[in-house]
Amino acid sequence: MIRTSRRLADGREIVYFDADGTPARVAEDTRDLPPVGTHSQLRRDALLGEWVVIAAHRQTRTFLPPADQCPLCPSRPGRPTEVPEADYQVAVFENRFPSLSTAVDRDVPPTAPGAPLAELRPGFGRCEVVLFTSDHDQHFAGLGRDRARLVVDVWADRTAELGGIDGVEQVFCFENSGEEIGVTLSHPHGQIYAYPFVTPRVEKVLASVRRHREETGGDLFAEVVESERTGPRVVAANEHWVAFVPAAARWPYEVQLFPTRRVPDLPALDDAQRDALAEVYLDVLGRFAHRMDTPMPYIAAWNQAPVRTGREDWWLHLQLFSLRRAPGKLKYLAGSESGMGAFITDTNPEDVAEQLRNVVVP
Repeated sequence: MIRTSRRLADGREIVYFDADGTPARVAEDTRDLPPVGTHSQLRRDALLGEWVVIAAHRQTRTFLPPADQCPLCPSRPGRPTEVPEADYQVAVFENRFPSLSTAVDRDVPPTAPGAPLAELRPGFGRCEVVLFTSDHDQHFAGLGRDRARLVVDVWADRTAELGGIDGVEQVFCFENSGEEIGVTLSHPHGQIYAYPFVTPRVEKVLASVRRHREETGGDLFAEVVESERTGPRVVAANEHWVAFVPAAARWPYEVQLFPTRRVPDLPALDDAQRDALAEVYLDVLGRFAHRMDTPMPYIAAWNQAPVRTGREDWWLHLQLFSLRRAPGKLKYLAGSESGMGAFITDTNPEDVAEQLRNVVVP
């Protein structure tokens, strides 16, 4: 893999990732761009003990432009974009409208106005955009194994790079796919957030792992993976990975992908595991794409170990889920889910697994 770091007109970094033998990336960003201004703040919810990112400056970000105005396509004569090159394989750049930034204003008061218990911090971190392909009309399920494998290497590279920034506590790679999810740019892409805190989900899972060990002496992650490897909810598997519908799935269609050997994060995967991941992931995404009359909108969320804490307890895994419950029908997070965080699922996990196993992918 060839890795080339360049700068955009406003100083943001763009990194090209290419297979060996690709010509050098030398194109310049010819746009006249104003400096990126980021005024994010972190405010701690005293009752829940969780950090909330306040990023009001993002209201002006690009929203559903027509295909011929897509800012993620390669540049062409007379229409420069976020990618100066005329073509690319995989590219990663700093978000122009970031929720978190290493250049954020550090001069903030200790607490929110009129709320002495709401601790306040600068919105420090980093947000990156990952472009999976230069083909605007493609999608991840159609990338092919070689390109998917390159993306896996890119996720690992960026996780290691961002995890090395002083003050970053967790790196989150994810993809939002489909307008129903809230995607504002249709070009196939994902994102990476480098948080200055450990996210609530990871904190809660780690607490469950530690509580299980104290109460039973067992390894919760290992027991879950072992029990699901041959159970009724398996959707796809190979020597190194298993994909299954979780027994207590929250979403109408939800699959979790676990490596069969424990690793804390993507950089820790060896070559065989990365090859096998590309195979299984494309398999499952193909089933999501063809389960109904149109591809299901989805979120793919990599659950990685925090940078500094809990790494010995963690087991890397991917959550892949859709809020579509039937053709033309969405699962809305209404009163119970949004108000109380108590999920009510419209589908049966065992039935969903069988349906996905029976999908014929062209």
